[in-house]
Amino acid sequence: MKKIEFLKPVFTKNDFPKENLHQLILCGRSNVGKSSFINSIFNTKIAKTSSTPGKTRSLNFYKVENKFFIVDLPGFGFAKVSRKERDEWNKLILALLSNYNSIKVAFHIIDSRHSPQESDIELNQFIRQKEIPYFVILNKVDKLNQKEKSESIKRTIEFFPELIVNENLFLFSALNGFGKKEIFNLISKLFL
Repeated sequence: MKKIEFLKPVFTKNDFPKENLHQLILCGRSNVGKSSFINSIFNTKIAKTSSTPGKTRSLNFYKVENKFFIVDLPGFGFAKVSRKERDEWNKLILALLSNYNSIKVAFHIIDSRHSPQESDIELNQFIRQKEIPYFVILNKVDKLNQKEKSESIKRTIEFFPELIVNENLFLFSALNGFGKKEIFNLISKLFL
């Protein structure tokens, strides 16, 4: 997987790409590192990163090897946006998720330094209700020591008991590449 291109930002459901390719959706709280995740996995700077939560204001579609889409969803949580804008996001995300035949898998990214939040739990329930296969990625593990990594895994599994390390739960760092190879192999296995 070398070829990734930014296809377009989507602000309304009429803008969804017409190509019927499978999708990998990236979801998680604002500032959890979804854009950095894309850049790290594909050795590129294609996804814009920002230290300001909620910078992603659209569904961003990336096409990989002309075979599948990665869809970066707007982060939820503490992004400073109006209620109206948040409602628009929710409608758009719902429209995407309701057409879940094209969604092959969801990557739910969680900051490894914190317990899953209420919004993470709601997202997990929604994905499971739609029967979308999913993986949880504990991001920013470069900021944890070994003991803290173990505690982060334990804490996350308490919230989501179905998770098994290196099966559907992965540790990752965009900064030092920890877990990158495993996740790259997982994506290759799922889509290529």
